[in-house]
Amino acid sequence: MKRFHRTLLTALCLLAAAGCGEPAADEAPLVEDGLSTDVEQDSSVSEGSYLFQKEVFAGNGRTCVTCHTLRTGTLSPADIASRRSSDPIFKMLDSDDGRSTNYTKLKAHATVNVTIPLPPNVRLANSTARSITLRRGIPSTLDTPALDPVLMWDGREPTLQHQALSAALGHAEARRAPTADQQDKIALFEKTLFSSAALQSYSRGGPPPPLPAGTTASEQRGRAFFAPTGLCGSCHGGPLLNTMTEFNPQGLPAGSRFSSAAVSEGNLGGNPVFQFLVKLPDGTEVPVASPDPGLMLVTGDPAHANVFKMVSLRNLKNTAPYFHDNSAKTLDAVMVQYKLLFDFMGIPLSTQDIADITAYMKLL
Repeated sequence: MKRFHRTLLTALCLLAAAGCGEPAADEAPLVEDGLSTDVEQDSSVSEGSYLFQKEVFAGNGRTCVTCHTLRTGTLSPADIASRRSSDPIFKMLDSDDGRSTNYTKLKAHATVNVTIPLPPNVRLANSTARSITLRRGIPSTLDTPALDPVLMWDGREPTLQHQALSAALGHAEARRAPTADQQDKIALFEKTLFSSAALQSYSRGGPPPPLPAGTTASEQRGRAFFAPTGLCGSCHGGPLLNTMTEFNPQGLPAGSRFSSAAVSEGNLGGNPVFQFLVKLPDGTEVPVASPDPGLMLVTGDPAHANVFKMVSLRNLKNTAPYFHDNSAKTLDAVMVQYKLLFDFMGIPLSTQDIADITAYMKLL
């Protein structure tokens, strides 16, 4: 409980792991089905677009666009429900147990199986396994490739190129790995995908998009929470609203894009809990019980247990479900999670506060 309390106190970040965002009402959409207006202006980008959408690596039929739709950059239960049983999204590796044709979790939550090696100093209690398979939501490929160097919920991928390679060999079960040139072209194409013209302009040296002003009284009250020193804005700064401005969670550097929203601690998604043992430099072992310890599986640091990347809040209403486990299906459910967090921290949110923040999130 002390570790949980310390984690929460250093994670004063509303919406720390909610999904990517939507253009403000006064912004013209840049992408039509996720493709930027300058895709055809560069042959390398065009080739990257082809590689992103076509199965060319002798895999299981999946492509990047199987999971990263061009409309939102991610995948929702509604997207999956619209697909036929023969669609390549339905592959055994993402079944409930990774070995069957039961896709209950994929259909209900749009989560896929992600296998992560355990750090050398981390082990599972009563197991000799050196990796763990967890179910996670799919990060959006809008905005982030061009504007955010931190990739994946736990930051484990060093570059877009390496992420493309990992996805091809893993999720697509490719028998022929993308070449370095093909990885470069996929990455180049991904950097043309934006949720708004304002963010594309910013990527080219223009001003960062401002916060929407809001038109209703509720939206304007909600906006105050996202001011730089507001309850939400203290953690959600920068053009994508995913850069911390006030706090320094878990000893990470200022401007960090990682924090805890108590999603693993509260476990409202009802995910199975694993027992980890983390060996410290002095040889002692620290127990960590978690359905998904996030960044800890990359750093091996128990102080990073249950810490995840703060993803963009832009285009938010179009990218449900939310959080790393897709446990919040709606923005109302996002606020249920944050009320749990703030109640524990002794920060009261009234019913009106929750309604105002929710109304404003729909503008981001």
